[in-house]
Amino acid sequence: ENIYRLKQSGVATLKASYWGARQVWAPILGSALTTVVVFIPILILDLPVGQLFRDIAVAISASVIVSVIVSVTVIPALASRLIKDVKSFDQQRRIPIVDTLAGGFKRLVLAYGRKVVQSTTLGLMIVFGLIAGSIATLIVMMPPLDYLPDGNRNFVFGRISVPSGYTREATVNFAQSMEDVARPLWENPNPEKLPHIDRFFFVAYNGGAFAGAATEDAGRIRELIPVLSEPVAKAPGARAFVTQASLFGRSVGGSRGILIDVLGPDYESVEPAFRDIRRQVGELFPRKDGHQIRVRPSENAVSPELVVRPNPDALARAGVSARDFAQALDVYNDGILVREIPLGGELVELVLTTQTRETAKIEDIADIPVIARDGSLVKIGQVAEVSIESAPNQLLRKAGRRVVTIELRLHESIPLETAIATINDQVVAPFNIRSKNGVRLELSGAADELSKAWNAMQANVILAIAVIYLLLVVLLKSFALPLVILVTVPIAATGGILGLSLLNLFMDQPLDMLTMLGFIILTGVVVNNAILMVEQTLWHIQHDGMASADAILEATSNRIRPIFMSTLTSLFGLLPLIVFPGAGSELYRGIG
Repeated sequence: ENIYRLKQSGVATLKASYWGARQVWAPILGSALTTVVVFIPILILDLPVGQLFRDIAVAISASVIVSVIVSVTVIPALASRLIKDVKSFDQQRRIPIVDTLAGGFKRLVLAYGRKVVQSTTLGLMIVFGLIAGSIATLIVMMPPLDYLPDGNRNFVFGRISVPSGYTREATVNFAQSMEDVARPLWENPNPEKLPHIDRFFFVAYNGGAFAGAATEDAGRIRELIPVLSEPVAKAPGARAFVTQASLFGRSVGGSRGILIDVLGPDYESVEPAFRDIRRQVGELFPRKDGHQIRVRPSENAVSPELVVRPNPDALARAGVSARDFAQALDVYNDGILVREIPLGGELVELVLTTQTRETAKIEDIADIPVIARDGSLVKIGQVAEVSIESAPNQLLRKAGRRVVTIELRLHESIPLETAIATINDQVVAPFNIRSKNGVRLELSGAADELSKAWNAMQANVILAIAVIYLLLVVLLKSFALPLVILVTVPIAATGGILGLSLLNLFMDQPLDMLTMLGFIILTGVVVNNAILMVEQTLWHIQHDGMASADAILEATSNRIRPIFMSTLTSLFGLLPLIVFPGAGSELYRGIG
């Protein structure tokens, strides 16, 4: 554009190509370097989200560096060859409506520039007013945060938990009911009502089952969630947890799964707490609104457990030590290792066990003999209580404490930050304040990842701005001019927030971490136009001997066209990402 502008002013082709490149190579280099260095904090981000950003950062940085090399080498050489035969550059091709609007806008901008450069007070008032307005807009209109988009993966996965005591055949019947509902969708599909199922499977086992399905039309996969959930929800005591698989999460909850950990010293203290918490969470996020809740380990996954509780007083009176008591039980159970003896060149384990262990009944445990210190025999039933109780099939611990995890899978209409704040304010904080028996609630999963990623992203934005400032100080040899350029950052961020709010009028687009990546990229991009303006102003002052006010107006007149060209190319390049998202591209809509 600068070569073309010089050629229009009557400069010879070779001279226009040389001076056109020489005048703008510094701002082009500065713009490219700011775009590249803004990714330095992302490259050192030691979080899962950083791995996703790192590939994008490398791709953009490499492209920008190559574009700089091309722009200052290939473009001038081509321009000197391609435009030398053009006879007249003073006869502009005019587009009636567009040129009229562009000319009017240019005159308006120049008139504004004259007013501002004539009054320092007015200029400062406008600058501080824009900054204050931008910050206020950011505070008021900042949308709630999300972690990562789930994407549109063509797969739904469901877990079924059944009441304790159900046989495997009964569990198969539960899963079969899910298959019976889904079968017509692949045998006799009616795409006008429900999507055609391409693949379906289910697996049943003692205590539960799981199933999965995919559709021919990947865009309609979520329509299967209520279809597969409904038959299980009708069965008493059974629960189904059906959700679309996430691209960024290995668990069923994916990147929108909030984990509420109920921690306590033992299961007896944790059990009533997690049942109460599950009820509260279910009231705040009901299933009818598309939210899903499951408990890990499943409350239905229990089995009978033989419990032997020794009585310390009875053991003392009988003269039986706790060790002797435990060894007697071990002999009856799996046996105890006496020693390893060599036999035939190998070590063979010598195990002490009972001959009747395989055929013994549960009632016989109370009759197991224990040898007291005086050599007499004491039965287990005389010094301990033997009972059969229900116990969970799986035991989970966190930091050495028993834990039951309530997993909440949010509907996409609820931002993750909003849900976390609701759970913290109405569930976690009140419970932890009133809890007296050592039971505590903690949030983890996507809630924990969001907090870490948001704190890291805030620090990265600040670091990126600091790096850009130092780079501009080196390029411009001034501490003040970079501050003038960085004024554009909060104003541009406000524009990004307003654009996000406008997009949300037509479709749901949360402020997730990929969208935050767009704001980090924005930090390096929006300063480019300001660098172009400042560099051109300095050129007129240093090479043309203009006064500061005249140099600013001349730079504005010269650079308004390339600024619009670069801005419009960026806009039209990103517009398809917003308006026409294809498979997978919906992940990056926020960046656009």
